[in-house]
Amino acid sequence: PFTERRGYSSGEFFFFLTSERRAASRGDKQEQTVTSYASKPFRCEVSQWDSDEPVPRAELLKGIQGAHGLLCLLSDKVDAEVLEAAGPNLKVISTLSVGFDHLAIDEIKKRGIRVGYTPDVLTDATAELTVALLLATARRLPEGVEEVKNGGWSSWKPLWLCGYGLSGSTVGIIGLGRIGMAIAQRLMPFGVKRLLYSGRTAKPHAAEVNGEFVPLDTLVSESDFIVVSCSLTPETQGMCDKSFFSKMKPTAVFINTSRGAVVNQEHLYEALSSGQIAAAGLDVTTPEPLPTNHRLLTLKNCVVLPHIGSATYSTRGVMSALAARNLLGGLQGTDMPSELTL
Repeated sequence: PFTERRGYSSGEFFFFLTSERRAASRGDKQEQTVTSYASKPFRCEVSQWDSDEPVPRAELLKGIQGAHGLLCLLSDKVDAEVLEAAGPNLKVISTLSVGFDHLAIDEIKKRGIRVGYTPDVLTDATAELTVALLLATARRLPEGVEEVKNGGWSSWKPLWLCGYGLSGSTVGIIGLGRIGMAIAQRLMPFGVKRLLYSGRTAKPHAAEVNGEFVPLDTLVSESDFIVVSCSLTPETQGMCDKSFFSKMKPTAVFINTSRGAVVNQEHLYEALSSGQIAAAGLDVTTPEPLPTNHRLLTLKNCVVLPHIGSATYSTRGVMSALAARNLLGGLQGTDMPSELTL
């Protein structure tokens, strides 16, 4: 359930998120790592969800009533119903994420509510996870671990568990933004021969990694590894579909650490199970969590992670502090460190 707490912000541990007001917020067992400071001490009251599990819808609708601020996670769908339940007091929403497709932006904008998010701080962690997922998928590491555990490792065999290497390869990155660029920088020391990227416009910073701006079709057909790191928009939703996979090399590896909805998962399953493409690694899916009976989970050449791109202790701590500061800025009517432009 939500728990009620009161306190003051005075340069010590701070997770009270309103000034003589109420806020519905998300807490977890790492609550002590969430540290933030107000511009000046002020009285606070908070209704906090004390569980790692998502807030049940009924509890969220009840707990947010009368709140002036909301701190939420990607798993909290903030739509018109939630905004109506909150009422006219709600002035700011702070999400502990860089993505915001769980927020009804049009409804929020209509009500004049400010939104804070946590970009930049998770760039390195997500880029590291992307490279790890690419290597694990291309070199078949999960299969190797399973073979050791189930007794399949009987002797050395010339082609057993062979995968694909980065050295001399062509890598295509869809979306060379902050995270895409960080991924590219980490891949180049592996001896990548060409780095292609696609997006709305050419990026001047691509020169740092010798990136070639090409049409999407060219990237898909010429890349040995394809990494999706673009934002989810109406244009990118379902972009990776049957036509997309049909253009890929049969030896190509597909990686998605952006948003699950960018990929048509049924079409991906068909491409993987038929041998149309070699392998895929996903840190994001639709829905999340992916049902345990989903067909993708039956494939040895598909590695699925539970959306852990930013899951390092340091990154989550910085994200939490930034989300708290965003909320405080919105409540006090001052600058928010990372405010989303609506």
